[in-house]
Amino acid sequence: MTAVYKDDQEDWLTVCLKYLLFVFNFLFWVGGAAVLGVGIWTLVEKSDYLSLLASSTFVVSAYILILAGGLVVVTGFLGCCAVIREQRSCLSTYFFCLLLIFVIELVAGVLAYVYYQRLSEELKQNLNQTMADNYAQPGREAITLAVDRLQQDFKCCGSNDSRDWMASAYVSSKQAEDRVVPDSCCKTITPHCGKRDHPSNIYKVEGGCITKLEQFLADHLLVIGSVGIGVACLQSVRAAHKD
Repeated sequence: MTAVYKDDQEDWLTVCLKYLLFVFNFLFWVGGAAVLGVGIWTLVEKSDYLSLLASSTFVVSAYILILAGGLVVVTGFLGCCAVIREQRSCLSTYFFCLLLIFVIELVAGVLAYVYYQRLSEELKQNLNQTMADNYAQPGREAITLAVDRLQQDFKCCGSNDSRDWMASAYVSSKQAEDRVVPDSCCKTITPHCGKRDHPSNIYKVEGGCITKLEQFLADHLLVIGSVGIGVACLQSVRAAHKD
């Protein structure tokens, strides 16, 4: 009778552990989908601005997060199948994938954190030069579109202020046709509106684009770093409890 009771108790515990593991895997899968979503959101949301950055760390971090999220989705599905079918080979593959995902997420989080620390310095050193030297120049169409969208989206003019455009290759060229700022600086864009730099016409007192782009990128990097390191830490705690 005692042996039968013990067998029933073990069966009950096995079933509970099985369903508990299934729930954990499902939550892990949902978390992976969230990580994947954050990575895609980071690249899609204002992705034009990436051409204005001297470093590729921002986009690399986002791609790593997308890779990690994709692996989590696949691994979570694999884990659920392994639990349901009780296949040890699938479980071994599952735990190997967990380790790989942990490393990838940690790398994405660390990269985002490191780049977050030097983002302001990079923008101050490079954005002004990039805008002044490359705007509306042959072969620099992507940068031109990025600058135009940046100034319109963030309601700014110039890297620090509108006076930065006075030293630009664009304003000094015949192509400018006597404009003192690009038309994208205007509050309401009309042909040749950049000829008049009065605050009622352009974003002159709203501030430069460096501060606003820095805040935008910092917010995204904060999300990438938090999600990457946070999910990796939760995953390691979860794995420790399993062990």
